[in-house]
Amino acid sequence: MSRVRESKLMGKTFVIPKRLLWEGWLKVKENGGAAGADGVSIEQFEQDLSGNLFRLWNRMSSGSYFPGPVRAVEIPKMGKQGGVRVLGIPNVVDRVAMVAAAMALEPSVEPVFHEDSYGYRPGRSPVDAVRVCRERCFRKDWVVDLDIRAFLVPSSHCQRVHAVVSNRA
Repeated sequence: MSRVRESKLMGKTFVIPKRLLWEGWLKVKENGGAAGADGVSIEQFEQDLSGNLFRLWNRMSSGSYFPGPVRAVEIPKMGKQGGVRVLGIPNVVDRVAMVAAAMALEPSVEPVFHEDSYGYRPGRSPVDAVRVCRERCFRKDWVVDLDIRAFLVPSSHCQRVHAVVSNRA
């Protein structure tokens, strides 16, 4: 029996290549970062790397994976005296899962995004968005103003998720 087909035969709900989690781990390790709410650092996670990655793969491929709590850290806001911004630091294992999921989804959803979409996209940054906005401000004499909260209501989110999934098929 081929080891490649083994995961499909063992009743897993989702086919998730173990190599994908390995590559996700390599990116997380390269990026570094602090421990999440569980207190496990990258170095500690690495001490039982194969066991940790196997447990993550097992939970993700069986559909029983749920991310843990995120550690909240307040950092000072630039230019605001006394102002802080809350930064969420996920657990290392959850970062591996997020990176692996992004690596799996990105090739199929990236072509669907609008050319002017800059959030969380490879090779694009908020600085790029501001640059394009400035260029267009000098070319156009109109502005579109909208309330972003309306786009974040649950029903709207479900419709967006449905649209992305529909475009993958």
